[in-house]
Order: sequence, then C-alpha cells, then structure tokens
Amino acid sequence: MLKLTYTEFGLHLERVTISLETLVAGRVTLAMRLGQTLHVEPSRAAFLLSVHAPGFAELEKMVRLERAAMVSIVPVDDGFVEVSVQGSWIADTADAHSGMFVTALGDRIEFFVYKLWEATQLQVSPLV
Repeated sequence: MLKLTYTEFGLHLERVTISLETLVAGRVTLAMRLGQTLHVEPSRAAFLLSVHAPGFAELEKMVRLERAAMVSIVPVDDGFVEVSVQGSWIADTADAHSGMFVTALGDRIEFFVYKLWEATQLQVSPLV
C-alpha cells in the first residue's frame, strides 16, 4: 500500500505493509483516544513524477498491461507527468489540507511509483 502524507511542508510518499483496514482502524482508535474528529472518504490524489527517472517507461508499461484503472498518467510538460490514483483520504475534517491518503495498487506498480517518486525528489530538491 502507498501512503501519501500531506502537510504544510509538502508531500511525503512511503510504502507500508499493513492493510488499509488496519491502518484506518489504528487511526480511528488514536482519534477516539485523543478526542479528535476523523474524516475518511474515497478520493483521488495526484503527484508529479519525472519522465527522466530510471524506470518510468516500465511503470507506464505496467499500468497499461495490468489495466490498472486506479492509476492514470497524464503528461504535464516535457519533463513531468501527473500520476493520479484512487484511494482513501483520512483527515481531521472533510476540507482539511493536511492529512493522509492511502491506496492499494499492485505490488510492482507500488514499487515503481515509490522508486520514481524518490528519484523525482532527488532531481527537483536542491542539495544542501
């Protein structure tokens, strides 16, 4: 499963091995113990990937071959595409800008999305 965490500082993507149900149950339990509200709804999330990152062609091929309807890839410009995925939005309120988005795709697609996202971050982030 892929987990995208949206904060005021940006987006962080990671692969997690627990199921969506387990993750949501844990988050609900935490919210209840803290006396917080929690909003969970089906949604879509989008992020940019570099077309120049190693393995991008393989991702496109896998999405096409597996007919992964939960994933769409749309060109943005000569260097980037927008990847959009279906999943669940988990946040304090329905209109929150910070929260967690989770999606379960095929293992190979998740692997390539994660690796390409990492490579894209290295390409666009200045070295400090």
